[in-house]
Amino acid sequence: MSTKSLLGLNGVLVVIAVFSSSVYIVNQYERAVVLRFGALVKSDVKPGIHLKVPLTDKVRRFDGRLLTADMSPESFYTVENKRLVVDSYIKWRIKDVDTYYRTTSGDERLAADRLGQRVADGLRNQFGRRTLHDVVSGKRDELMAELKTTINESANTLLGIEVIDIRVKRIDFPPEVSQSVFARMAADREKEAREYRAQGREQAEVIRADADRQKVVLEANAFRDAERLRGEGDAKAAAIYATAYNKDPEFYAFMRSLNAYKKSFSGKEDLMVLDPKSDFFRYLNDPQGKK
Repeated sequence: MSTKSLLGLNGVLVVIAVFSSSVYIVNQYERAVVLRFGALVKSDVKPGIHLKVPLTDKVRRFDGRLLTADMSPESFYTVENKRLVVDSYIKWRIKDVDTYYRTTSGDERLAADRLGQRVADGLRNQFGRRTLHDVVSGKRDELMAELKTTINESANTLLGIEVIDIRVKRIDFPPEVSQSVFARMAADREKEAREYRAQGREQAEVIRADADRQKVVLEANAFRDAERLRGEGDAKAAAIYATAYNKDPEFYAFMRSLNAYKKSFSGKEDLMVLDPKSDFFRYLNDPQGKK
């Protein structure tokens, strides 16, 4: 290859290098500024293809999408002087690239820290003017909306940042307060359990007494029915005996004597001293039962 060809090739390479270092691209989701010797010469560069001066100009790109900054848990006091531990986060994005770069040097972490400090101060003021019920459940949305408006007034001007949303993820009592609350809740539950057990024992006694009463009533009714049936049976037996006596008094007397003999001599040690001519031996002395 000749010297002229080498020079021509080198010239083409130099032109390509100069052109490539002169062109830069800003994506749709990015915000960019151009620096010349460290000084800001162009801010808020729109998305697309742009030209810059080689070697002297430097392009800084920043994320223009919605960003999230998680805040460290902070302790705040309500108007009743009750301490709460609050965990929150911030949704934000760059609004003014010029102000954002001048105040934070384009450092996203630094911007989030400064924004977090302002939000923490705002939360402290908001909590200090409200009751525990308001910040926990009553007026939290109103609190967040007012805080967002207040923070945006300073964040737009001083940081070039727009706050989209501020949300409280969790509100807790300090550990020592949580333990005392838990102990009180446990005592309340134990008290309720004792009351329920006492009510159960009382109801058990009522049920047991009612069962005993029903048992006595059932036994009394059964005894009454048994005595009535026994009386009816005795009455029927007496009526049968009376009928038999009227039909054959002599046979009836004979049966009564047999029953008397049976009952008198049922035991081996039974001993009776009687006159042989008494009525007891009437049918033993004479089968006809004649006296």
